[in-house]
Amino acid sequence: MSLTVLGSINIDLSCTVARLPRPGETIHGSGYVLGLGGKGCNQAVAARRLGGEVRLLGAVGEDLFAQRARAELANVGVATGHLLTLPTPTGIAVISVDSAGENQITVIGGANMALREVDLEAYRDLLTATRLLLLQLEIPLPVNLAAMDVVRGAGGRVIFDPAPMAVGDLPDEVLSRIDIITPNELETGELLGQCPQTPGDAEAAARALHGKGVGVAVVKLGSRGVGVFDGREFRFIPPFRVATVDSVAAGDCFNGGLAFALDRGEDIFRAVRFAAACGALATTRPGASAAAPTLPEVEDLLAGGAA
Repeated sequence: MSLTVLGSINIDLSCTVARLPRPGETIHGSGYVLGLGGKGCNQAVAARRLGGEVRLLGAVGEDLFAQRARAELANVGVATGHLLTLPTPTGIAVISVDSAGENQITVIGGANMALREVDLEAYRDLLTATRLLLLQLEIPLPVNLAAMDVVRGAGGRVIFDPAPMAVGDLPDEVLSRIDIITPNELETGELLGQCPQTPGDAEAAARALHGKGVGVAVVKLGSRGVGVFDGREFRFIPPFRVATVDSVAAGDCFNGGLAFALDRGEDIFRAVRFAAACGALATTRPGASAAAPTLPEVEDLLAGGAA
């Protein structure tokens, strides 16, 4: 098994509203769902739903949410034997989704943010054997960096999703340790000081990230498509046209799909197009991990295909 995800495991409370509330405003919602979430968990589930063999590394607490997370992961075929149990609450996210599929998310990291570099000693052999490691920013950056160094030191590659990102989360000196980075337009803005809006902007941003030391830059523009620069060539993959219901899991399904496609030997451009189809399909249904598409669904969209 060569694909490993290290990251967050949450339980999500997703609420459906006609529109997102303004500051200080209380509004009525029309429903809610309690389900599996967290970027690490979502990305692992996305790769598994596609048929990938994936290890999920991370932490949960000693509570009912931890029991639910383990049970739901097992139900979708993601092994839970490598999850650490820490004496702190399991991570949660509170999500509001409006009628246009836009969302607001509040994350309480809990056990995810309690992970420390020393915890990776339990995973050293697994990380050394990993050919492709998928990381995000819902666990502490020093833990990500330590895992990154073990995997790259053993000849593996790292996909880094810089989300959720705040100013100062990712110093420039970190970028040279990343093989593939996958920011959306807002995260690209945090990294470079300007949010890309057009294919030309995406190319400029991808080349700038490569210039800072990243191996391959994948700049996501949401419903406007995605740009890829591999150090030699830039390509822009136009969006797939789908009926959007909920965009919560789009980025995570994109990254899980990208890791799956690369793990099965696709080149970076074909892998990104595959990932874009995964992300598009994830917006057509509600939920986080529950929104991940299957391989036949992705293949149908690619064959019928807009992008």
